[in-house]
Amino acid sequence: MFSSSLAFCFMCLAHLGTGRYTLIDDYNPDNFFSKFTFFTGHDPTNGFVDYVDQPTANRTGLIESTSSSVYMGVDHTNVTPNGRPSVRITSNKSYNHGLIVLDLEHMPYGCGTWPAFWTVGPNWPNNGEIDIIEGVHDQTTNLMTLHTNDNCSITNDNMFTGSISTTNCFVNAPGQSNNAGCSIHTTNMQTYGAGFDDITGGVYATEWTSRAISIWFFPRNAIPVDIRNGRPNPQRWGEPVSQFQGACDLDSHIKDQQIVFDNTFCGDWAGNVWTSDALCGPQAATCNDFVANNPNAFTGAYWTINSLRVYQDQAQRNVHVGYPGHAPWGVDPHLPPWISRLAPIPPSSTGI
Repeated sequence: MFSSSLAFCFMCLAHLGTGRYTLIDDYNPDNFFSKFTFFTGHDPTNGFVDYVDQPTANRTGLIESTSSSVYMGVDHTNVTPNGRPSVRITSNKSYNHGLIVLDLEHMPYGCGTWPAFWTVGPNWPNNGEIDIIEGVHDQTTNLMTLHTNDNCSITNDNMFTGSISTTNCFVNAPGQSNNAGCSIHTTNMQTYGAGFDDITGGVYATEWTSRAISIWFFPRNAIPVDIRNGRPNPQRWGEPVSQFQGACDLDSHIKDQQIVFDNTFCGDWAGNVWTSDALCGPQAATCNDFVANNPNAFTGAYWTINSLRVYQDQAQRNVHVGYPGHAPWGVDPHLPPWISRLAPIPPSSTGI
């Protein structure tokens, strides 16, 4: 009884001051793309991808806005020997603390894909990165990760439903694969890929305070009323899927975060594990070969976003929202959990 009560109190402490969230940014279909910058440089994760600008994405049908949702897809018509056209977008604003609520109806998945919804600060990794949704190939459950500089780790004594895979958030932590970060995975097959899309998705809500970074997932048929009414209150939501806190001063490691959506292919994660993937590996000699020559495989590799809203807790006076004065992609080598730059990681090490 004492242990349970103590754990509950710790969870309450992590959510102090979260009952009065006010909407500060509404990324809706009418204004969505005007609030983002399209990245067109070389993929920092070395993906087999051709990131295109907004006019090209519009002209070729890779992006579209309707009255109720935003679509972001990839080329699924042409053989593409130089990389498959796709989009990567970064929010014009940066944030410190808050609640990010994403209503997502469909997400990319499938052989060759590596989609992610994440946030990142300037001068990576000094200002950190929060991976909210990420995976590769036919992965069935979501991975959530923090990437930081040194002296940041998480503990396993918090109340959340996921399982910790790695505890040290430092991108060069000894005893972990390069850029593994601190990772939490879930066994819920509705949180990613085909299982997610089969239920028409749901809501990912990420709360970031000085004490903890917590991520909830709600399937479409279980979205809390307070979220649907635009009055989100994490105190009412129960245990999150993941919660990052422990021996880490979050305010010094996670700063000035910009929101990113991308869908790359192969590269430092999906490419490295291609041959060890039982479903995808037999379909082509390499990930790049498969992505280049099988456009029909990517008809489902798209995001459908119903809404993206950022809230601020009025009780937290140190929340800052601003426009960064740096290129949003900076020098970010955004590598996933458990991936070494030197060699593929065997499937048993993924914990999926």
